[in-house]
Amino acid sequence: MGEVIRKQYCVNGQWKDSKTDRWMEVTDSSTGEVIAEVPCCTADEVEEAIAAAHAAFPEWSMMSLSKRTQMLFKWRNVLMDHLEELTYLCAKELGKNLSEARGDVLKAIEPTELACSAPYITQGSASLQVTTGFDTATYRMPLGVVAGIVPFNFPAMIPWGWMVPLAIATGNTVVLKAASFTPLTSMRILELFYEEGGFPRGVVNLVTCSRKESELFLTDPRVKAVTFVGSTEVGKHIYSVAAAHGKRVQAQCEAKNHALVLEDCDLESTVNAVINSTYGCAGMRCMALPVICVQESIADRFVAMLKEKAMAMKVGCAYDPETKLGPVVNAKHRQFICDWIQKGVDEGAELVLDGRNIVVPGYENGFFVGPTILDHVKPGMTVGDREIFGPVTVIKRVKNFEEGLAIMNANPFANGSVIFTQNGYYARQFELLTDGGMVGINVGIPVPSAYFPFSGNKDSFFGDQHVLGLDGVRFYTRAKTVTKHWYDEHSRKRVMDTWEGTVERI
Repeated sequence: MGEVIRKQYCVNGQWKDSKTDRWMEVTDSSTGEVIAEVPCCTADEVEEAIAAAHAAFPEWSMMSLSKRTQMLFKWRNVLMDHLEELTYLCAKELGKNLSEARGDVLKAIEPTELACSAPYITQGSASLQVTTGFDTATYRMPLGVVAGIVPFNFPAMIPWGWMVPLAIATGNTVVLKAASFTPLTSMRILELFYEEGGFPRGVVNLVTCSRKESELFLTDPRVKAVTFVGSTEVGKHIYSVAAAHGKRVQAQCEAKNHALVLEDCDLESTVNAVINSTYGCAGMRCMALPVICVQESIADRFVAMLKEKAMAMKVGCAYDPETKLGPVVNAKHRQFICDWIQKGVDEGAELVLDGRNIVVPGYENGFFVGPTILDHVKPGMTVGDREIFGPVTVIKRVKNFEEGLAIMNANPFANGSVIFTQNGYYARQFELLTDGGMVGINVGIPVPSAYFPFSGNKDSFFGDQHVLGLDGVRFYTRAKTVTKHWYDEHSRKRVMDTWEGTVERI
């Protein structure tokens, strides 16, 4: 067993020892070994991070857009230079295979590239001579301190893609609450942010703590906005408390994404897409595709082919280049998934493929769950409605398009939804009528590029502006509208009415 490293928290660009007496374990998901401990930072240490971000805000927000943009260009290249290092670290602490972990880091770089266009995407609007002698302009202004509360499943993409780039590009400063299960990738990126990125101290700060200490983000008046990714229960709490304290909130929450597979689909291509979207990242992503509504006429063939391809996947060590399905994040989450599989069986689903007892030679203590398929899942079975967050596929057999769409829209979550068909009419009807906020037509993972918003609906999102795209710019900025008038000989003689600059009527 290797050395267990005790990590620090970062305030004002300095890594500091915590005074806590509570430490949280980080494991190598493939071996089960504890590789690090992170502090459950004290309330005083969380407050210290907020204070550092607050102190850094005036200078950072007044830095010119051109300088901030130049720093972001440099930062994008730093991340590319360390792509493989960060990929391995992500795979080790989380369990994603190398391709998935590399994608996690690349999905942090993509929004950074978007943020490099800050001089364009933060532009306001203006009109001369709105009414005689009066000009009006709207500017986008930074908010102040932004708190980012991060889940375990994307340790690079979510804090360093969804949160930091647009927040700092628009002039805000940030405090990240890194995920206690998978903080190492985010911590390493923050080291690079200051060491090689050369950013001013205090622009981004990082703590690890429990839910109790993170309540400070929801109530401290210096925090102007909270962006969160995690469970719906916690997201609702954050949204209600932070909004009640006058803060902006983005709360990206749970999902139970459904696909509708019609009998005219390209069957093998559809199964391949489902394999990728269901079992990729071991199902630990809110844009996984865990529920497949299959038209009855092709359901037997679909399930047989899905089982065959799932059984052919290599389950193994996350950082083995041959691995297709890595472990889940830790022992507790593995047990959570296995309990859900058993619940599905108890509810009456047919267990077509069971991944609970898989053993990987040489990695017997790793947190592995193999591909699992539950067929004949009926309405009312909770296994078909609740998020499992693991490599488990649920099959719901449907008679036709209308029944499938109704089942999908009955779910309380609406992050994404997908249809597999070669029929343009049904594809268009689906696009029009589905509740899903991100829609795929023969696309298993309909996550848009960073230039568009990650637009979940219903109980998958609470807030007004989504992450990324122009929604993200609006979330991190407030409007300031300025009306200007300069006196001349004519206006000096004019009698002032109730409203200055009232639009003239003809």
